[in-house]
Amino acid sequence: MRTRVKICGFTRAEDAVCAAKLGVDAIGLVFYPPSPRNVDIDQAVKIVNALPAFISVVALFVDERESRIRDVLEQVPIDCLQFHGDESAEACRIYGKRYMKAVRMEDGIDIPDLALQYHDAAGLLLDAYHPGTKGGTGSRFDWNRIPEHCALPIILAGGLDINNARQAVQTVKPYALDVSSGVEAEKGVKDALKMAAFIREVNEGDRII
Repeated sequence: MRTRVKICGFTRAEDAVCAAKLGVDAIGLVFYPPSPRNVDIDQAVKIVNALPAFISVVALFVDERESRIRDVLEQVPIDCLQFHGDESAEACRIYGKRYMKAVRMEDGIDIPDLALQYHDAAGLLLDAYHPGTKGGTGSRFDWNRIPEHCALPIILAGGLDINNARQAVQTVKPYALDVSSGVEAEKGVKDALKMAAFIREVNEGDRII
């Protein structure tokens, strides 16, 4: 199976279009004001409208109000929701959209149990844990903590870049990799050469497997 690639944190339409042409499977839009990659609804609409067909659009929220999420969904064509806070399974599923639940890999995390709790999720996104930070840290965690078998697809995030993408594919064998800062020129601005190299490394990892 081919490892999918999601690139998250787009703020410019031209970067998202470039990623699509390079072969990315999904782009992520961050609706979290504290993030330097946060976009408003007008920005998001411009980015999505510029995309060609067959690119999945993921909206990232962190413990957001239901009314705000519904406001985004009413105005922006979103394919999948990504919840990066402490949202319960019930809170994730009320929108009638496919969703992913992000898991910050702190000590004591039970992945099989979370897969049961969020059994209707489209995947579990595993990210590094830092106290007080809801993802986007640019650091990785110990991949040996990931169980070999999981009831849900595993999306691997946290500290990925062109230097470890191939290793991530070969070691973890995840459903997908999710990268943000590892392919940036600066926060929120993607680097075309890094995006191309990242996708190439993932494809090479698949080929070797």
